[in-house]
Amino acid sequence: MNVTTAQLKNLSSLGRTHDETADVYTNRKGEAEADSELRDYENVPLREDVDAYFEREVLPHVPDAWIDHRKTKVGYEIPFNRHFYMFTPPRALTDIDADLRGVTARIVEMIGGLSHGMK
Repeated sequence: MNVTTAQLKNLSSLGRTHDETADVYTNRKGEAEADSELRDYENVPLREDVDAYFEREVLPHVPDAWIDHRKTKVGYEIPFNRHFYMFTPPRALTDIDADLRGVTARIVEMIGGLSHGMK
């Protein structure tokens, strides 16, 4: 029976727990294999150097962290709500209650019409 690498990884993950004292897992080439459960992402300011940010903000908290530069993406986030949102205060509760009472009355009336039509 031939087992693919993906299937082997899925099988090896069953019943697995994280052990801080365990040896680093390596692939067939002897390269360290990343634990996807420990993967994290950072949003680095566009004008800041990624490596400088990493050394200052990440390494003090996770000394054995590393960057996979093949997965680094450069982009820009535009927070539309922060820049374009205009607050509209909600309607008064008395107005909302009045609308709900009107809708409820119409529903009760419609239900009453159904029961009269069935006789």
